[in-house]
Amino acid sequence: MASSFKHLCTICHDDGISNRAVTWCTECEVLFCEDCEKPHSKSRLSKTHKTLPAEHYHQLPTFMQEISSQCKDHNMKFELYCSFHTCPCCVQCVSDIHQKCQDLKALSDVLRHVKASASVQLLEKDLKDVKENLDTTIKYMKTRISTINTQKKIAVEEIRSMGKSINDYLTKLEQDILNDLESKHKKLILDMATILQQMEEQASQINQMQSQFSKMTQYSTELQMFIGLREVEKTTSQTAKYIEDLEIGDHFIEKNLQVNISSALQSILRDVKSFGDINIDTNSSTLQIKAGRKKQAQDLILKVPGIKQIKPSLLTRLAIPKDMMYLRIYACRILPDGKFIILDGRKNQLLLFGKDGTFIRIVATFSESPFDACFVRSNTVAVTLGLVHQTPLVDIEKNKSKIIQTIKLSHFCYGVASDGKNLVISSNNRHITTVNLDDMSHTIIERMEGVGRISLFQGNIYGTNYSGDKVCCYKSTGEPLWTFQHQDIGRPEGITIDMQGFVYIGSNGTNNVVVVSPDGQTSKTIISEADGIIRPYGIDVNKETKMIIVSSETRENSKTDYETAFVYTI
Repeated sequence: MASSFKHLCTICHDDGISNRAVTWCTECEVLFCEDCEKPHSKSRLSKTHKTLPAEHYHQLPTFMQEISSQCKDHNMKFELYCSFHTCPCCVQCVSDIHQKCQDLKALSDVLRHVKASASVQLLEKDLKDVKENLDTTIKYMKTRISTINTQKKIAVEEIRSMGKSINDYLTKLEQDILNDLESKHKKLILDMATILQQMEEQASQINQMQSQFSKMTQYSTELQMFIGLREVEKTTSQTAKYIEDLEIGDHFIEKNLQVNISSALQSILRDVKSFGDINIDTNSSTLQIKAGRKKQAQDLILKVPGIKQIKPSLLTRLAIPKDMMYLRIYACRILPDGKFIILDGRKNQLLLFGKDGTFIRIVATFSESPFDACFVRSNTVAVTLGLVHQTPLVDIEKNKSKIIQTIKLSHFCYGVASDGKNLVISSNNRHITTVNLDDMSHTIIERMEGVGRISLFQGNIYGTNYSGDKVCCYKSTGEPLWTFQHQDIGRPEGITIDMQGFVYIGSNGTNNVVVVSPDGQTSKTIISEADGIIRPYGIDVNKETKMIIVSSETRENSKTDYETAFVYTI
């Protein structure tokens, strides 16, 4: 028979006895009944152990009940904490896994005063704020759903109202033409009936005279016949003249009824393919939630990942159509919606790919050679056209591309980057121009020697120097902050920055991708030729999704086949 107790004594249960547990030992990690708890509390080894009521233990979340002070792999007690791997470890773990880990701490030191730490209070506040934000967002989404349902109802009424108006109007036009048909038909019939009646009267008179003519020749006197013939001749001549007049007066012209349907009405069947369009208009959210903490007052366990922990994992690579295999990728970017754009320098085209890496369409074709591209804002991409000193802004949302505006500069247009407020364009020499996207005012900076590809982060400008094999960081005024050189960086091209400020460089000469620390002091090769990367040119990081795209040549049978782009998560 199953026990009615919710919490059973661990010791008794192991012996096949079901006794209700009353105490939990936090160090032994065992539930005790009243009988088993007594020797436990008196034993020299365990009398100092901290205990708590079993009911309190079972009020803990399940995931916390499953946390043990014993290592599952080695059945030894955790004694140390590895900050690099963010996990507790036993002595054997250190020998097996953490031999090279530098930041090992005594677990007792890490756990000392943990409940009284500022992190507990901050995380409690975080939970409260997150709960409030969830409640707010749930209420907001329910309101939005209600609003959209109302919008649908209004749209249905508008569509049906328009349909009724069109039907009523067409019915009126139909009745108007039917009335016109009836009127013209009556007039034609009346005119022809009048003439017909006159002709029938004439025919009756001639018939009568024709039937009397034989009688005239048989029974009339010579005088009667002589005078009568003149009367017959007169009647015959009048009737012939009547017929001739009818013919001259176009009474015998064939008048036919025809209907000509309005060409505008006919065009409805030919040109109107739909009743209208249903669009989803996007506006800025009116939702207001509490901002989360950017920094925690006390570092309890979690740390911002260091450069050693950046390890890209391949997700996919773009599927280049067979008729585009020989493209030359000058830039590749991840759009906010997760799609990708590729700038092809061979055919001067901007190409759009889906989230799964499949080709969607050609967005735009340029008459001049493009050099770089970047997302600006609101479905807008900027493309530099170096030789003509121009940077057009292209709307990529529409099926037929539309150049919104063309920015004309006094210098060569090479690299380009944007933070949504400003557009920065380099010349691959020393000139860099900052364009204010609101009023299109220009500011020229002339102190950035050899900067080619560029990226922006927190007001600073980062650039690659192809001929100098280096990466540089400047203030927005052009004042240098740091310069970094390393043997792993050769002929650097593409550059991009992640959320933490780590700088990613596509190194064309060394066939790798190198990440540099935000302070420009250390670096690490995260993708190499061993991963299939050959001459990376374009590179981009999506700060929200933590995805990175890198262009690369592909080789099979020791020869270059075509170019594509690899997508990783970091």
